[in-house]
Amino acid sequence: MPRAVYLLALGIFAMVTSEFVVAGLMPQMADGLDATIPEIGYLITAFAAAMAFGGPFLTIALLKMRQKTALIVLFGIFLAGNVLAALAPDYRTMLVARVITGIASQAFFGISISLCARLTRPEVRGRAIAVALNGLMLGTLLGLPLSTVIGEHLGWRAAFWAITGLTVLAALATIAGVPRMESAADGDGGNLRQELGAFRNPRLWLTLTTSTFIIGATFSAFSYLNPILTEVTGFSTGTVPLLLIAYGAATVIGNTVVGRLADKHTVPVLLTGLLLNLAFLAGFAVLAQLSFAAVVLMMGIGLVGVTMNPALVTRVQRTGNARPLVNTVHSSFITLGIIIATSVGGPAIDTFGLRAPLWIGAALAALGLLTLLPDLKRLRSGRPTPAARDVEPQSPAAATESARV
Repeated sequence: MPRAVYLLALGIFAMVTSEFVVAGLMPQMADGLDATIPEIGYLITAFAAAMAFGGPFLTIALLKMRQKTALIVLFGIFLAGNVLAALAPDYRTMLVARVITGIASQAFFGISISLCARLTRPEVRGRAIAVALNGLMLGTLLGLPLSTVIGEHLGWRAAFWAITGLTVLAALATIAGVPRMESAADGDGGNLRQELGAFRNPRLWLTLTTSTFIIGATFSAFSYLNPILTEVTGFSTGTVPLLLIAYGAATVIGNTVVGRLADKHTVPVLLTGLLLNLAFLAGFAVLAQLSFAAVVLMMGIGLVGVTMNPALVTRVQRTGNARPLVNTVHSSFITLGIIIATSVGGPAIDTFGLRAPLWIGAALAALGLLTLLPDLKRLRSGRPTPAARDVEPQSPAAATESARV
């Protein structure tokens, strides 16, 4: 695997840690910014909304840059947002900081995934994407608990300073270790008309919708695991962080397995993942009061939920292309799933109780299955799924690295 792919994972890890940090430090940030807990919760929504709606526009603004240069620019924007967050004197300033970092992180995801496609051979592209996306899984497994510990012992501002330091480290590693990708295609890789042309394909929009439903189903459960495990299952508050670490470990394992299968078995992997996630979510909703069953089903959601990302990315690239804008818009559709899950889950809890988000997740998984029907018909008829298109040729240096896979 090219070394640069691991460095891209480090950058994604830094940005995902920043995305999650607010969730672990709500009481401290509420006290420090003279805000309420719900207002601090809106900072999470603001970050997600900025990702979903602002990221593609920033990607368009950077299209004419070489992808490595664009990543460095995004590191700079993201760094500025984190410094502003660490120094924020009031809630409004923090809100601005979260919008800045959200927009930058979404564009970073899209360009990083596009760069993964350029760095690796087509037959191992799903595996490379899984390696890069392990930065997202490790953000859940390590980034959230570590930033929470730092914030609890040194203050919430220290957590943002720690993320700032991690961002600087990732930027320096990217400068030193990611190739410039010199190629003739770099000169026209930023053609906006070519980038937008992929979106004329109706199948692409259906493919993007699948990603929204899969991630929305998973986050319907993940967003409310803490209150479900404490108030319904009966675990102590001290036990829940350990269970969340176990959940994060399950996502790393699932992501690795899916990455191995995503290239050759894209649609079957997604079908299997959705069926299992539907079963786990519905089972969790029914058996949440039983501690052993709740843990097993929670781990199952971790194994087959957000871990579908490598297969989702592979499917989107084959339907559209592997260019930065398609990948960034795909990330926006994934983020839209998170927004749907969190915005619908809260009111549902008020009306139906804490099991409601699990049933919502099951419903979203069922909708995701419906969006797979056209591809399943193609498979049954024996028509092959097209390979990813419009991936710029590798530079000699990148080709040498890719040959080591």
